[in-house]
Amino acid sequence: MTSSAGIGGGGFMTVRVPPTTPAGTSEVFTIDYRETAPELASKTMYDNNPSAAKYGGLAVGVPGELRGFEEAHRRWGYLPWSRLVQPSVELAAEWTVDTELARRIQTYSDLMLHSKDWSAVFAPEGKLLLQGETIQRTNYSRTLDIIANEGPRAFYKGPIADSIIRKVNETGGILTHADLEKYTVNVERALEGTYHDKKVYTSHAPTSGPVLLHMLNLLERFDLIGEGRTPLNVHRIVEAMKFGFAARTRIGDLAYYAGSLGRVAEIPTKEFADMIAVNLTDDRTHPPEYYNPEFDVKIDHGTSHVSVVDKNGMAIALTTTVNLVFGSQVLDPETGIIMNDEMDDFSTPGASNGFGLRPSPYNYPEPGKRPLSSIASTILEHADGSFYLAIGGSGGSQIFPAILQTMLNLGWGMDASQAVEYGRVHDQLYPEAVAADNILPAPVIDGLLDRGHKVKVLDINRVAAVVQVVVNKDGKIYAASDSRKNGIAAGY
Repeated sequence: MTSSAGIGGGGFMTVRVPPTTPAGTSEVFTIDYRETAPELASKTMYDNNPSAAKYGGLAVGVPGELRGFEEAHRRWGYLPWSRLVQPSVELAAEWTVDTELARRIQTYSDLMLHSKDWSAVFAPEGKLLLQGETIQRTNYSRTLDIIANEGPRAFYKGPIADSIIRKVNETGGILTHADLEKYTVNVERALEGTYHDKKVYTSHAPTSGPVLLHMLNLLERFDLIGEGRTPLNVHRIVEAMKFGFAARTRIGDLAYYAGSLGRVAEIPTKEFADMIAVNLTDDRTHPPEYYNPEFDVKIDHGTSHVSVVDKNGMAIALTTTVNLVFGSQVLDPETGIIMNDEMDDFSTPGASNGFGLRPSPYNYPEPGKRPLSSIASTILEHADGSFYLAIGGSGGSQIFPAILQTMLNLGWGMDASQAVEYGRVHDQLYPEAVAADNILPAPVIDGLLDRGHKVKVLDINRVAAVVQVVVNKDGKIYAASDSRKNGIAAGY
């Protein structure tokens, strides 16, 4: 999506490689192509200007998108690279403004109308493009065409790299040629766990995959499927979320905190859930400090997710982002690339947020470091090892709680679309309130209030968490894309 993702960003993917023999087992990997902090980054770089982590060149992390795609193609691709990129070349040249993009253009009208870099594309002749009108990103199409023919290396070295660095640094950034040339992806076996009879594969730190497993481990001890979506079970889900967000405050880029390996490694284990579960109370909720969060962390904002499975059972859950809508609001007019503002996902030392919380020392900016993410690209298998589910989402801190609830909905017998569309709850400790979709039954809301939750009922049509899912049920493939962001599911 133009406003939420692109080659100026990065992300994570979880890839399931199906067995090559009937008696074989699958292999599941994660590719971390998250943006990294430039070599000139420092812990104090935003002390006097916090907004510089969101807007302008200083907010830009080293993009990893193309290196991530390159690695996946090198390992598992069948078709030529150029053939895979060519549809994007053609689409960028000219397409029709859809509902979601039209809404984003209107929301960011000041940027579109008053910046020549943006108005040339999104408000030609001084008028904002509307739904149904034609949009052209000619220079971006030309850049993609070069990448299609020359490969990802054309992004990281040469005229495209020169233009990116020039634009980022003109707008206050510190990106260098060495940053681009040195960027590498991380590939490893996926983080594994179980939920009842399902095998769960998800992404490692610095994502929130370990936290998703922790919440599943906490909820596994209850008979949620047998009891159904009762007010008590919704309360339990909220409590698992709150303990999950407390655990999340301990996560950072493990390459920078060797002493944190054990602390983070225990989060997705059954033993850790056993230790935490004694604090779960069915009759009431508690203040944030009860859940023992160590520190506050930044909350990331906007992403795009794709879940795909092919006829052979190869599956991918891929989440990509430029962070805030339209990233850092830096658009390089020469290449047409929209640059990320992923540096905003780091914490700033010495600066409490609006709730008076301390920042996380595990998530300070450092050269080459990857910031904490709420992404949790996840694949599930049945007990026999066959493919069951590929799932992920967008929506910042609401991503992994929304994934959790969609998985539970499927367990409650909903089909893919129902599971994605059903109302959700969300509690991240601060602010001290449960956000509840307004289509949830009144007894559920009342049950939360009775147990001491402060509930804020919100319109389900707002852009919150957005989930994409592909499910294998009884040998048939079902897909659903969240209508909260006007998504669609497709088969080929």
